[in-house]
Amino acid sequence: MSLFDPITLGFDSTVARIGVALGIGLLVGLERERRKGEGPKRGAAGLRTFAVASLAGAVGFIVGGAALLALVTAGVIAFSAISYLRTSRDDPGLTSEVALVLTVMLGGLAIQWPGLAAGLGVALTVLLAARSKLHAFVRTVLTEGEVRDGLIFASATLVVLPLLPDRPIGPYGVFNPRAIWIIVILVMAIGAAGHVAIRLLGAKAGLPIAGLASGFVSSTATIGSMGAHATRTPALLGLAVAGGVLSTVATVGQMFAVLAAVSIPVLKAMIVPLICGGIAAVAYAVAFTIRSARETADAELKPGRAFSPLAALLLAAVLSGVLLLSAALQDAFGEPGLVIGAAVAGFADTHSPAVAVATVAASGKIDPTATVLPILAAMSTNTLSKAVVAWMSGGRAYALRLIPGLLVVIAAVWAGALFAGMSF
Repeated sequence: MSLFDPITLGFDSTVARIGVALGIGLLVGLERERRKGEGPKRGAAGLRTFAVASLAGAVGFIVGGAALLALVTAGVIAFSAISYLRTSRDDPGLTSEVALVLTVMLGGLAIQWPGLAAGLGVALTVLLAARSKLHAFVRTVLTEGEVRDGLIFASATLVVLPLLPDRPIGPYGVFNPRAIWIIVILVMAIGAAGHVAIRLLGAKAGLPIAGLASGFVSSTATIGSMGAHATRTPALLGLAVAGGVLSTVATVGQMFAVLAAVSIPVLKAMIVPLICGGIAAVAYAVAFTIRSARETADAELKPGRAFSPLAALLLAAVLSGVLLLSAALQDAFGEPGLVIGAAVAGFADTHSPAVAVATVAASGKIDPTATVLPILAAMSTNTLSKAVVAWMSGGRAYALRLIPGLLVVIAAVWAGALFAGMSF
């Protein structure tokens, strides 16, 4: 039985399905009636026209099947074209004409799948009714960069991903182009989510929230950015430290996401250490936030781009390199080689070595519990990189407040692994 089986939705008679078609026409027609205006320049299609068009589609499908429905639709397209030519000087838009044609098709669809047709009819009406808000959102809220990033994300997801092979290729059979690209898409999506959080909350929400949101793009870069804020405005030092530490919470959350996408068994092996690290990061950041509660957070915070395509592609390149390095070291030295490769890669990025060892485990070459030590090694060396960035960007005062938080987080991660009974 299909998802939109009429019987499962209670549409077990032709009369009921015709009623659905009529309801769709009336619903869309109500919205269009409010838009058609008055006088000689009013629109050609309103409540009655849309209701009749939907019924025509339904009756056409009942009488002559898909062939007659296509003929009815073609006739409505012809009438819509004539109407557009008549009104194009006053209103160059095609919304009503296209909506009328779609309503005819929905009327025919209602005879076969009334539930699906009803849902699409509601969606069409919502889109038509939200015209002003959608236009305002695109023209005044979205920036040119955000539109460009949206197109990049859509292309990566809808164009590139389906074209990539879903099989191991290359040396040692470690490269799965589709799996690697999914991680890239995931990183871009998480970065976009952080960007949306910054746009919704604004600068007045404070540096800690901005640090948490920006950390989904890059925790190391966020720590550097917070250090720059602390250098420019010393009064924001405490809040900048809180934002920097909270970015590590985003790192932990991102680790959850990428491990879940690659290997659930590896995620289960790492879940206790990750939870412990996340709790430690939140506690340290909250402590600094409370201490800095009287400080203002009115500094100008520019949200920037939704995500960094270059950073996502760099992640793919680093991930591919780490996969190859890990496989080669494991082949030469066994599991110790995997740990060494992950630790070296961790200086540049935490997630790529984690994904690499999780991929090795997903292929069955090592046990999921054997990935804990390489991942912890990568997180430890990455902590060292963050400490260096903190000192260079924010100076001594910022670093001496932030680095203890980073040490507390990585210590909590190791303690969580020991508590979970991991043997190294």
